[in-house]
Amino acid sequence: MRKFLIVRFSSIGDIVLTSPVIRCLKQQVPGCEVHFLTRDPYKIVLEHHPLIDRLWSTSGDLEDVLPGLKQEGFEAVIDLHHNLRSLKLKRALGVPGHSFRKLNIEKWMLVNLKVNRLPDLHIVDRYLETVRSLDVTNDNKGLDYYSGPGSEPVLNRLPESHQQGYLAIAIGAQHSTKILPSDKTTRIIQMLGKPVVLLGGKEDHKRGVQLSMAAPETTWNACGQFSLGESAEIIRQASVVLTHDTGLMHIASAFRKPIVSVWGNTVPAFGMWPYLPGEQEKSIIIEAKDLACRPCSKIGFEKCPKSHFNCMRELSEKEIVEAILRLWG
Repeated sequence: MRKFLIVRFSSIGDIVLTSPVIRCLKQQVPGCEVHFLTRDPYKIVLEHHPLIDRLWSTSGDLEDVLPGLKQEGFEAVIDLHHNLRSLKLKRALGVPGHSFRKLNIEKWMLVNLKVNRLPDLHIVDRYLETVRSLDVTNDNKGLDYYSGPGSEPVLNRLPESHQQGYLAIAIGAQHSTKILPSDKTTRIIQMLGKPVVLLGGKEDHKRGVQLSMAAPETTWNACGQFSLGESAEIIRQASVVLTHDTGLMHIASAFRKPIVSVWGNTVPAFGMWPYLPGEQEKSIIIEAKDLACRPCSKIGFEKCPKSHFNCMRELSEKEIVEAILRLWG
């Protein structure tokens, strides 16, 4: 039996973006066995994936999984992370590796010189280039995300006022310079006048409380109340999703939801815009395109390095609300 190990250590969004590789490899290489290795905190993203034959996770140093992995007899490692840890893994296993091209030089040029030499190609297609030599091609069926059993009844826990449709707002992000300022989000909620569910982790709960006070009759704060799978189910049943450049944006893409994505210090040109093959009209991207300091990072900062945060401050709440209503309609 042909057996492959896919490697992506982090994070939520990046792992969701590997799902077409999992599906296409499993379906296009007859009878193959697909294993996946990630880090312990992100195992939850894939634990219900039906096409993964075995899910492995590591605390970080690989010593906890290397003995078991060596016994599997993999034909190849499909390295979708391509860092020092994955290099150590490939050397330890001693099998051929198919490595993702990270294009770090091109990203550096865009961030530091504002010269774009990146291909106009989504990262999903770049991930799939990694398995091209195995005669695996993109089936253009988009992303996959599996919430797992027990997540479906979550809609019953929402207020009755939200049972017939709502806007899901993913209010958090890993870095502050990806997050729309609270005063702008508040005005969007007030201008919209429709049911809103705020989504995020426990670290977002306090901000969710503050935002919900802007329109308490229409806004429900779900931050920190649900598991990742349950939050994904709330996204799946939303009318529209408003999100930053974050993992929940990619989960929304997996469910083919209408998405308004708001971009701060990062840019879609990095190749991680909402992936909706054949349905790109469901995605509206809001960004300050002509701002000379963007992008200031390929990931993000805790505060604006220029101290003005114009990449978010200059965005129009009216434009965002109109985009939401256009997709809702």
